[in-house]
Amino acid sequence: MTLKPRIRPVLAVAAVAAAFLVPSTAHAGVLAADATNCDAQTFSQPFLPFADPAQYTLMPGGDFEPGSPVWDLTSGAGGAAVNEPWDVTDEMDGHSLSLSSGSSATSGSICVGIEHPDVRFFAKASSTLATLKVEVLYLDGAGNTQSLTIGGVSGNSGWSPTVQMPIVANLLPLLPGSHTPVQFRLTATGGSWKVDDFYVDPYSRW
Repeated sequence: MTLKPRIRPVLAVAAVAAAFLVPSTAHAGVLAADATNCDAQTFSQPFLPFADPAQYTLMPGGDFEPGSPVWDLTSGAGGAAVNEPWDVTDEMDGHSLSLSSGSSATSGSICVGIEHPDVRFFAKASSTLATLKVEVLYLDGAGNTQSLTIGGVSGNSGWSPTVQMPIVANLLPLLPGSHTPVQFRLTATGGSWKVDDFYVDPYSRW
């Protein structure tokens, strides 16, 4: 019997709000400069087979296919020639992200707002002892990049979609149109992981 990964979402809205200073577009820095234009995002329902009707936008490079935007990988992270079995992004996809214990992968930037409350993706672990930490990287009011853990996935032996993990940093608008640039970082410990089809959920698109 395949065990589904257990998720530990972190709902630290109050703590994050206290850490945010008054936002300033003058200090938006690299994250803001590289963020994907929100108006250019396209949407689909990749988790509809799992009773989730929300519209999602694919994180740049979130399908981990050759030719897609590359994530920043530490030693031990790379591509794998295996796809999540449901092919929710494209039936021709055949690759995923591979993370060995101690390695991490950091996405490019994406523009999010109040209408982008959480992220969701597919994951598979090498053992029940493995854990996968999910962080959001955001800019504080001084233009410094900060990180916040927004979820954790416990080990499993088969592919499974995670639950939604709240971004939290989307509550701080730094860009015109009440949006803020963020990145996401995945870190594996206690075992290796495969990750595929990383999506951001804008609930206002339901």
